[in-house]
Amino acid sequence: MTGPRTLHAFVIALVPAAAIGAGNWTVAQSLVAPMGVRCAPCIAWLVGAPILLAVFLALTLPRGEAPISEPLAVAPPRPPDEHAALRLLGILQEEGRLVDFLEEDLSPYPDEQIGAAVRGIHDSCRKALHARVTLEPVLRGAEGDSVTVDPGFDPVAIRLTGNVSGQPPFRGVLRHPGWRVTSATLPSRQGQDPQVIAPAEVEIG
Repeated sequence: MTGPRTLHAFVIALVPAAAIGAGNWTVAQSLVAPMGVRCAPCIAWLVGAPILLAVFLALTLPRGEAPISEPLAVAPPRPPDEHAALRLLGILQEEGRLVDFLEEDLSPYPDEQIGAAVRGIHDSCRKALHARVTLEPVLRGAEGDSVTVDPGFDPVAIRLTGNVSGQPPFRGVLRHPGWRVTSATLPSRQGQDPQVIAPAEVEIG
């Protein structure tokens, strides 16, 4: 079966061959006229030989195949690190004993005692958090300030409450500036069970 690439090769070969044959025929006619001698086989050879040669070359010469481009290997998106939150919780427990505080039943203790304990936990956890996570407010301003929410806002970053109707821009009161993480560096816990936030401690006496 003759494919489109074979037909293309024939056309490329026959066009210059036909031009050469026509040129040979013109030259032969100009030579025959003054000499008065006509050689039909000679004229046929001069005209037909280039065309036959072109057909022969088109059929016999190897045709380069178009290279098959391999599809680019696209790296799959990196799955979210499901253990990052556990590592952070482990850090807050290790340096601020946050989980111990949250799991403690505070009802038997007076407020004064709880307040003193909370201050120490707050300071330790704050230092641990700032050492590994950089935060910035989603909206600049103090709570209670008037703010404008422009069109095209991200509903994930800005949550509208109250009487919301119509289209932005919206005018409202900032109730919470929100927090956005700009960078986070959490140590790897290779070889450790990520589900273990804090190991049990047993003192051998």
